[in-house]
Order: sequence, then structure tokens, then C-alpha cells
Amino acid sequence: MKNFLKILSVDEYSITPKYLQLVNSILLAIEKGEIEEGDVMPSINDLSYALDISRNTIERFYNELKKSGIMRTVPGKGAFIQKTDFDRPLKLLLLFNKLSTHKKIIYDAFVTTIGKSAAIDFYVYNNDFDLFKKIITEKVKLDYDKIIVVPYFIENEDESIDVIKLIPREKLVIMDKPVPQITGKYISVFEDFENDIFNALISLLEPLKKYDQLKIVFPSGTYYSNGILAGFKRFCAEHSFDYEVIQSLESQNIEIKTAYITVVEDDLVHMIQAAKVQELEIGKDVGIISYNETAIKQVILNGITTISTDFNLLGAKTAELILQNDCKKVPVPFTVYHRPSL
Repeated sequence: MKNFLKILSVDEYSITPKYLQLVNSILLAIEKGEIEEGDVMPSINDLSYALDISRNTIERFYNELKKSGIMRTVPGKGAFIQKTDFDRPLKLLLLFNKLSTHKKIIYDAFVTTIGKSAAIDFYVYNNDFDLFKKIITEKVKLDYDKIIVVPYFIENEDESIDVIKLIPREKLVIMDKPVPQITGKYISVFEDFENDIFNALISLLEPLKKYDQLKIVFPSGTYYSNGILAGFKRFCAEHSFDYEVIQSLESQNIEIKTAYITVVEDDLVHMIQAAKVQELEIGKDVGIISYNETAIKQVILNGITTISTDFNLLGAKTAELILQNDCKKVPVPFTVYHRPSL
């Protein structure tokens, strides 16, 4: 019997479910000629014990192989590889900076659009440069068709760009945040932060005119793009608004006749609580604009005004360009939802 323990591997750092990692290992082994038709698979119990992985996970792994036609089972004889002549799926390495509601929307749209055309190894580096560097330097040597990076870093931004440059341009895909320092021909689907907030505020110009000044709450040490501040300041300068950039609302009273833009959810909550304590009417005495659309913002306080990218489109468009192998750089525009908070 072939030694499948040398073929099958699971990376504990990967977010990809273990059963899919095992499927991907089989596909890679078939591609390399390490597995042939007629090879006998270990029993579920034996493989579960040998890999120290739950029996349920091995069952899901085997069910995926059977659904794809790669493996068949014969009662009383076991499981066999029956098919090795299939179209090779794309091999993708997907790196997210963190998990969040919006990242899940991007991920789901990406995976749905890619469908069965790709095997995805999914990692989350938690805005940690050292972990990001470790993953890239180890994985860039492997035979991935595309390496998709969501590049947000609180520190070591210059060093992180040097790490991204290790990825061959024909394999590189930048998602969500542009990296203009990296030149050449590669896929990029991104938020154009400066122009997006500028144009969003232009569309809200009439309701903003009832406020004397604008303030944006932009915490220090955030990974949000400084392009947001550049677009905000440009709008205020061109339309003669007094403005202020503040790092936190915690030590400040909410000022009347002021519209506030919050990019972090905690600041939105603090803004609402502070306005309530000061007995200020939101949408009249003070205005609120929040970054990124969520379902709850549609209903609290009869609706919070938001400016938000289309996260579904971002994920789907990235997958679309990968399937077409079309090395374009495509901005995904913001959508403005004007509601009673402004």
C-alpha cells in the first residue's frame, strides 16, 4: 500500500478546513504523479489515528474525493483511486490581514465566484508582519498559480512591501488596498480611499451644509489608509469647511453643529452614547457618517449614514480576473447610504 502519510499534510496555521487541505494534498500528489489509478486508500480509522485528526474530518475528506470522482469505495474491499485524468484546478494562496464581518463578505464572494475552478489555501496573518513574512517566504517557493494578498499593516509597512515583491508579478494579486510602490503587470482590485471619500462627501454636500464643521475620528496606530484623511482634507479645503482630525472621542464632548465621521465601530458606539448623555439630537444637533455598511446601521437611530465599498463586488471581481488571468488594476467605488443620522 502506498504511504499516504508522506503525501497528506495539514498546516495548523492555515484557516482552510483540514478536510480541504487533505483534498488539496491529493490533487497535488496526482499532479506530481505520486498517486495513480488503483492505489488503495487507508481506512478512515487508520488515517484518523495516523494523522491525529478526527474521524469526522477524514470522512468529509473521503466524501469530497468521492463527489469529485477521484475515489470510489468497494464494500468489503476498501477505497481506491479511480480517476487521475481531470482538469487541474488553479492553486491559490489567499492571505487576509484579519477576520471581520466585511472580510467574510469578501471571502464568500471570492470563493463563490471561483467555484470548483481552484483549490484555496487560506491564511490569516492578523496584521502581524513576522507571521506574514514567514508565510510568504515559505509558500512563494511552492507552485501556486496565484498568491492573493490583503496588505494591511500597522507597523513594518515598508518591510511588508519588500516581502510582497518576492512574489513573481504574474502570480501576484493585491486585494482591497492598493500598493502603488509595486510596479509591473499584476492583478489588483482595490478601494481608492482618497477619491472614494472625497466623492462620497461631495454626494452628501447638501445635508453637510447645515453643520459648521466636520470632524473625522481616525485612531492612531490604525491600519486604515491615510488616503482617507487626504480625501477628507481635500473635500474640506475645496468646500470651505472647518475641520479637525481627532484620534479619539473619549476625552471630548460632542460639539453641536458638527458632523462626525467614524471609521472604527467603537467610536461610532461612543459617539451615540455621548450624544445621548449630552441630550443632542443626532441628525439635527450633530451628524454622524460611519465607514462601512452593516445591517445594524440600517436600523439604529432610524438609520446611520454610511460610506462603504461593495465588498461583494470586491471579492467577486478579484476571482473573475484570476479566472480570466487578466492582469488589470480595478478600483471598486464606494456607495453612499444617506440616512437620518446626517
